[in-house]
Amino acid sequence: MGFFSNLDQERYDRQYSDRELFRRMLSYFRPYTARLAAIVVAIAVVSLAGAALPILVARSVDAMRSTLSAHTAAVLTGLVLLVGVVTWAANWVRRRLTVRTVADIVLQLRQDAFHAVVEHDLSFFDEFSSGRVVSRITSDTRDFGQVVVLITDLSSQVLQSLILAVVLIRTEWHLALLLFSFLPVLFFAALGFRRWARKVTREGMRAMANVNAAIKETVSGITVAKNFRQEASIYADFNEANQQSYRVNVRRGLVLSLVFPTLNALGGVGTAVLVYVGGMSAVHGMVTAGAWYLFLSSLDRFWFPVLNLSSFWAQVQSGLSAAERVFALIDVEAAVKQTAHQPVPRLKGDIRFEKVWFRYNEQVQVLTDFDLHIHPGESVALVGHTGAGKSSIAKLIARFYEFQRGRLLIDGHDIRTFDLVQYRKQLGIVSQVPFLFSGTVLENIRYARPDVSEAEILALAKQIGGGEWLDALPNGLHTEVGERGARLSMGQRQLVALMRVLVQRPAIFILDEATASIDPFTEAQIQEALDLILRDTTSILIAHRLSTVRAADRIIVLQQGKIIEEGNHETLLARGGHYASLYNTYFRHQSLEYVESAGAFAQSQA
Repeated sequence: MGFFSNLDQERYDRQYSDRELFRRMLSYFRPYTARLAAIVVAIAVVSLAGAALPILVARSVDAMRSTLSAHTAAVLTGLVLLVGVVTWAANWVRRRLTVRTVADIVLQLRQDAFHAVVEHDLSFFDEFSSGRVVSRITSDTRDFGQVVVLITDLSSQVLQSLILAVVLIRTEWHLALLLFSFLPVLFFAALGFRRWARKVTREGMRAMANVNAAIKETVSGITVAKNFRQEASIYADFNEANQQSYRVNVRRGLVLSLVFPTLNALGGVGTAVLVYVGGMSAVHGMVTAGAWYLFLSSLDRFWFPVLNLSSFWAQVQSGLSAAERVFALIDVEAAVKQTAHQPVPRLKGDIRFEKVWFRYNEQVQVLTDFDLHIHPGESVALVGHTGAGKSSIAKLIARFYEFQRGRLLIDGHDIRTFDLVQYRKQLGIVSQVPFLFSGTVLENIRYARPDVSEAEILALAKQIGGGEWLDALPNGLHTEVGERGARLSMGQRQLVALMRVLVQRPAIFILDEATASIDPFTEAQIQEALDLILRDTTSILIAHRLSTVRAADRIIVLQQGKIIEEGNHETLLARGGHYASLYNTYFRHQSLEYVESAGAFAQSQA
């Protein structure tokens, strides 16, 4: 399987050609053309000043063969000082503009990547680890920015080399040709590392993404881990990912560290030949001492950018790999595809499934030729065993997943023709585990409608159990809920989530009811909140509480993606069919009759 066998690619990963990557990256630089032009001018000034220094010194060496006056020495000293000042000033301007430009580009790249991620449907997040996605948005964009800075540094040195090349040819073309004859050797050696460097760099990034994913999952599930005393187990999982990242990146480092020593050794051979040939030429009077010094002093200035360009090619590959991973994330095609983006008026809530086929993957078919009509203002409870298709129906209505065949109509319009942003603004959804953002209760309730007043929220809150649930919070609406709502009980989280929907005033309400045990008083408050919502919406209730089932206008009983029974609670119970079996298994113990009979039995046995 190989060393990298368990560093799986994401399904959306793709390989771009270098030309395609450079073209794509160039599109991010276009808005900063003026700033880039200033950087180019600064690079040219730095390169000219850097190339002028050995030339000035070489002329001084030739001048020393005759008389060197104090005035000439002062002028040369002043010129050398001026070159140093100009180099410093141009470098300062170049680096300042480069850092600012790169920061702006990385900012835009992260915004594009994050926007692409949040626009994806839920199937994307079901399939791909959020930790790996985070790694691409943060680490990979940073690596891309670093390589851009590196390229600007190298471009300055390359330009300096070109200027020196012209001067060396004009000074002594024989030695210049000998110097240039070594360049193909260096470039071919560097290109030999190209594919290898890209491969190990890409694998190193995947290994680091695995570490990020392990950390995120561990931190998110730390409560469960502690409940089951699995601290050692999660540390072992993290350590395995970390050790793998260590091994992969050590190998990456070994590959990259081979580049510069190899090229430096080849450059050393070239330098030795030039020293010997140039020295013999100077001895025989074929070149002047100043010219020979110019060659010797220019060797470092000429070889260094060439060697850097070759040795840092691996780092350039790292930047290209990072860009490749980020662009692959941006370019993922959405599974949910709209055929049009028509404006959505206020919905009545008429929902119709017509011969709908849906599956999450090729292996499991969830709905087959599924038909269902939910009338405007109707509340429908979906019941059935796990895997019956209850949540799938709700997710298709919310347009979180793409169905494969059939039609889903909302108020007579194909759901695929709606503008999704406008459509989802009219949906109110409460998930099975209500998610609250870190902040206050008020901020969480205002999440969908930031413009709603505190007075309006208080008025709605008092319609639920007289507002006692709010009085139970330490600071009322200004109580901090903590990360994911950890400072509130499950019942309080559900009430906040329901309040969030209430102030939104949706046309269609979807409730995936939690199964957590809640005291009767809180359950009564939750039911009051539900009644307020059900009064003005078309509602789809994935019900786990008897009170919610009984409150529904119609109960749909599902089994393996098909409707096998429908009706109200009393009618279905009287039939003695599948619903009656579900009632006796899941709901009966919640009924008042069951509680009273259990109490009477306990008293008779006392």
